Amino acid sequence: MNKRIGVVAILVEDRDSVGGVNKLLSTHAEIVVGRMGIPYKEKNLSVISIIVDGTNDEIGALTGRLGRLQGVTVKSALTQK
Repeated sequence: MNKRIGVVAILVEDRDSVGGVNKLLSTHAEIVVGRMGIPYKEKNLSVISIIVDGTNDEIGALTGRLGRLQGVTVKSALTQK
């Protein structure tokens, strides 16, 4: 299966879900190229961006699991090839 490169944006509005987000990112570490996280204290929000390199199935598994966490919103943009 072809690999794709992309960026995944994660917005964490429920601080209780931060542990779950970190656990999932560790579980899928083989497709994570880089990560940047910024706490936005004024809005009580954490913003995490991840660069990924994996198959559609691998990236979809990660984003699907992240999106099922309480108070977590996930969006992704991937290369076409």
